[in-house]
Amino acid sequence: MRPAAADLLERHRADRVGPLADLLVATIRAENAGYVDLPVVPVEDLRASCVDNVARVLQLLAVELGLAPDGRGPSVDRYDAARATGRRRAEQGLPLDDVLRSFRMGGRLIWDDLLDQADGILEARETRELGTALWAVVDSTSAAVAAAYHQAEASSIRVHEQRRTALWEDLLAGRGADAAFAAEAARVLDLAPGPCVVVVAPSGAPPEAGRRAETHLRVAGHHSSWVRRAVGLVGVVQAPAGSVDALCPALETADVGATGVSGVAAGLGHVEEAFNQAVAAQRIAAARRLAVVAFDDALPDALVLAAPAIAGRLARHWLAPLLALPADESRALLDTLEAWVRSGGSPTATARALPCHRNTVLNRLRRVHRLTDGRLGEGAPPAELSLALAAYRLGVVD
Repeated sequence: MRPAAADLLERHRADRVGPLADLLVATIRAENAGYVDLPVVPVEDLRASCVDNVARVLQLLAVELGLAPDGRGPSVDRYDAARATGRRRAEQGLPLDDVLRSFRMGGRLIWDDLLDQADGILEARETRELGTALWAVVDSTSAAVAAAYHQAEASSIRVHEQRRTALWEDLLAGRGADAAFAAEAARVLDLAPGPCVVVVAPSGAPPEAGRRAETHLRVAGHHSSWVRRAVGLVGVVQAPAGSVDALCPALETADVGATGVSGVAAGLGHVEEAFNQAVAAQRIAAARRLAVVAFDDALPDALVLAAPAIAGRLARHWLAPLLALPADESRALLDTLEAWVRSGGSPTATARALPCHRNTVLNRLRRVHRLTDGRLGEGAPPAELSLALAAYRLGVVD
């Protein structure tokens, strides 16, 4: 490039940064609706960014044309202004498309201004060389903006998710009793105020299980919010009617695995207790091989889980002789006892449930009677036996 052309570019770089920045601010605000419709970038911030980036683009243009030293080095960031803009606009929530559009506008304004200033000075070859160099700089600068924007956006998402995780942890641990915390948790976690229940699905539920459950519950008229925890998939579900009756069918159709539903909690201040109930109900659902179990419908089993040492002792007292038998015989007798207890002591109903012949049921019951030293009487199934079977089913027996 001839000395006259080099002098032109040097004067342009020294004199035109301020005027170009002012023109770019006005153009962005007139033609880039994102900066006006989303008033997240103050005018002062926009102008400072325009000054920094116009100056840096003109400097990089001189480097690209060989008119200024490269300045590369471990402590030199050629795209510091672009990266700073990308990070800040991501933090402000301005869409990346709007940010990149403003950089293209800047490139166009710089090009038009250079042509005006160079009228009669640059040769055709120099004009082509200048244009190629300028748009190479604009492209590389835009790439730096986008990379910084994505990095800041990802960092913001990580921070947000960490905050959400911390809020979930504290909510399920009982901090919802603090009114200020409950209000923040409701806002950040998208939780509805008022009566609610906690739902726990198994940890092995598929990735889309939370969305599926949320959709089915929403169709049934219940807002919900979900999180994955070590214990499983946990949801807090709005229950304005103070009942879980409508929730259970919706969760059954969602088909997310054995699911536990707590009793109704008065609000977020009672979520810890409801969470513990839902964990117990989920364990009961898995043991019974049921799609959904409501805590209030399984209180005897919940009682067993609440006192596992006592329940285990009770199970051994009743069932130890049966558990000592060969596996097939033990399973047949235990299944018969389970069905007999559920049927209220009716051999006929037990036979239908298994299914087998009624005489087979009677023979097995007599066998249990002998093995348990006559503890199995003629009347209704003992409550102790029901609890002992629950303890066995729930795995609290050594």
